Amino acid sequence: MTRATETFTTLGIATAVYFILFFGLIPLPDVIQNKIIPVFPWWSLMTFGSYSLGYLGWHIMTFSDCPAAYTELMGEIQQAKTDLRSKGVTL
Repeated sequence: MTRATETFTTLGIATAVYFILFFGLIPLPDVIQNKIIPVFPWWSLMTFGSYSLGYLGWHIMTFSDCPAAYTELMGEIQQAKTDLRSKGVTL
């Protein structure tokens, strides 16, 4: 099974479970049914966004832990600066 197939299968199952809970086909306590289930997709979206931003921020902050990538990036920056200076751009 490819990764895309696994992802769509998981998403489909999660969506089906959510709609079953949302429409009350499985009886739940009133507080859960009316207060938690309707806002669960927004909570999930906010949680995923927070996780993604934290993950991205951490890896930007610890970028120097990858010496080969750091050296390559610094070399490209120096090459770009040299190219721009040769064209008369002041940096």
